[in-house]
Amino acid sequence: MKTFFDTSAFAKRFFEESGSENVEKICYNSTYLALSIVCLPEIISALNRRLRKKNINSFQYSMVKNRLLEEVADVTILNITPAVVKRSIVLLELNILRGVNSLHIACACEWGAELFVSGDKHQILAAEKAGLKVQIV
Repeated sequence: MKTFFDTSAFAKRFFEESGSENVEKICYNSTYLALSIVCLPEIISALNRRLRKKNINSFQYSMVKNRLLEEVADVTILNITPAVVKRSIVLLELNILRGVNSLHIACACEWGAELFVSGDKHQILAAEKAGLKVQIV
């Protein structure tokens, strides 16, 4: 199965929170995994916020960052192409979405994802309206 993860879902592999177990199961049962090019910087941003707020220390930061970089080596990273931008604009016009969330959905559509995974209810609704099979985590 071709599975696309948005940032909110893929981050659950690195931050223990509600839905983390489901994310692991989905990864295990997927043949191909894909992420938008913006996913990695978004996760690193969240990681840095935790470091600045002292929710994690520098050792924990390095451990999570290294694990993230190792894991994305085996994942398809989808770029923001003109077709993705065009589709994201349509998604924004038809749904209540943030710009980056429209890019995740547009990437998944262009890639031909068989499953779209997110922790964001608005994004799940928009992805479903766009014709994607969805799973909220």
